[in-house]
Amino acid sequence: MIKAGIIGGSGYTGGELIRILINHPQVEIDFVYSTTRAEKPVTDAHEDLLGATDLKFTGTINPKVDVLFLCLGHGNSKAFLDTHTFSDNTKVIDLSNDFRLKNDATYNGRKFVYGLPELQKEAIKNANNIANPGCFATAIQLALLPLAKNNLLTEDIHINAVTGSTGAGVSPSATSHFSWRNNNISWYKPFTHQHLGEINQSIVSLQDNQPNIFMLPQRGNFTKGIFVTSYLKFENSLEETWNLYEDFYVIDPFTHLSEKEVHLKQVINTNNCFIHLHKHEDVLLITSVIDNLIKGASGQAVQNMNLLFGFNESDGLNLKGSYF
Repeated sequence: MIKAGIIGGSGYTGGELIRILINHPQVEIDFVYSTTRAEKPVTDAHEDLLGATDLKFTGTINPKVDVLFLCLGHGNSKAFLDTHTFSDNTKVIDLSNDFRLKNDATYNGRKFVYGLPELQKEAIKNANNIANPGCFATAIQLALLPLAKNNLLTEDIHINAVTGSTGAGVSPSATSHFSWRNNNISWYKPFTHQHLGEINQSIVSLQDNQPNIFMLPQRGNFTKGIFVTSYLKFENSLEETWNLYEDFYVIDPFTHLSEKEVHLKQVINTNNCFIHLHKHEDVLLITSVIDNLIKGASGQAVQNMNLLFGFNESDGLNLKGSYF
C-alpha cells in the first residue's frame, strides 16, 4: 500500500482523481491539499462523494508521501515545486503542461518523463516523475502514432477536435458559462493550440519527418469528452491500416479499435480510448474519443502511477461508463 498526496484537489481533475484513488486496491490518500478549503470536507467540493469518503482538505503537506499528484493550472506546478520540498523517494505526477516538452523536462533536480503509456511504457516504468499528457494531445496522438511508427505520416493532417466544458476548468469564464455554452459551438486557438508541441514531439520520436498538422479545437455544448476526427491523404488499404493499429496497441488495455463508428457515450466515465478507421477514396479518416477528465487527465495519471510502482496497469481503472 502506497500513500498519495493530491495538490489542487477541489477542481475537476482533482475530483476525478479522488474518485479513482479511494477505490484503488494499492493506494491510501494521505492528504488533499487546498489553501482555500483547508479543514473543510472534500464532499463540500465533490458532493457525489458523500458517504464514500470522510477526507478533509488540508493546508499542510506530508513531504514523504510515495506519490504526489499536481492538479494545478498551467504554470502553477513549477511555482509549487519552487516553494515546497519533498523526499527524494516521492514520485511526482504533474497534470499541467509545465514539464511535457523536452526543454522543460528537468526542473529542480527532477527529470520528468512524458507519460503517454501507449508510446513509452518502459520509460515510464523506470521513471521517477511523470508529465501527464494533455487531453487533446492524448486523443490525437492515439489516433496518429501507429502511422508515425511506420513512417506513414507523409501528408498534411487536418484535425477537428471538440471538447466539453470541463476542459476549461472549474473556474467559470465567459465561454464556459451555461447560458453561452448551451445550444452553441465555437472554435478557439485555431492551428496554434498548446498541445501541438507535445503531439509533434511524439511524432518525430517515431518517424523521420515532421508533417504539417492543422488542428482546429472546438468548444462543444456538453460537459465531458473529446471527439477527434483526423484525416489525411493515404495510400494503404483499410485492412493494412487496421493491422498496423492492432499491432501497435496489442499490449495496451485501454485503447481499442472499433469496426463501428464511435461516439462519446461509449467512453465517458472510463479510461478508454476508442478508435475507428474509415477510408474514402485516397483519404483516411481516423476518429478517436476519450473522456477528457479521465483518459485525458486523472485516469491516465493513475495508469502512470500503476506503471511507476509496478502495479497492474489497470488497477483501479476498470471504470464502467453510463451509456445513457
